[in-house]
Amino acid sequence: MLKIFRRGLVLMTVAGGAALGLGRPAPLAQTAPRPGQAQAAGLFLRAVLRANYPAAYARLAPEVRQGFSLKQFVAAAHPIWKSGQRHGTQIELYKLGVRLGDRGGSRLFYNFSFAADSAMKSPSELLEVTFRDTAARAVLSFGVRGQPRSPSQKPAVQGARK
Repeated sequence: MLKIFRRGLVLMTVAGGAALGLGRPAPLAQTAPRPGQAQAAGLFLRAVLRANYPAAYARLAPEVRQGFSLKQFVAAAHPIWKSGQRHGTQIELYKLGVRLGDRGGSRLFYNFSFAADSAMKSPSELLEVTFRDTAARAVLSFGVRGQPRSPSQKPAVQGARK
């Protein structure tokens, strides 16, 4: 009698799960959720820091990829990789914002600091990634930025701009 009760309980559990849709097989082709913009920026920078240039290059906006080859991209991304060699490859989101352009346009930017610099009041270098707008996940530009100087400090080279 106990065996019959157990079988009945198992059958009821399976039948109840099927009625609730729990017995359905998972879809074969599940798409990964689209990363957020900050995640996309972090993935791009981490690929560069690991010298996985093809993966980072693939995250560039199509019009940016048309502008230069993978070889040229590697040369442009080298300063980020070099900073990673000095500070380590662990990064953290430092700030995000909007940079106003000289023609009235604006670009969203994400700055990342090196985790090794987290104890510092102000990180020595920031890794920057920009996007076209809030919906974009393809990188429009990137680079290494030094921290801004106080007004009393003069630039090392007058007239030189990045």
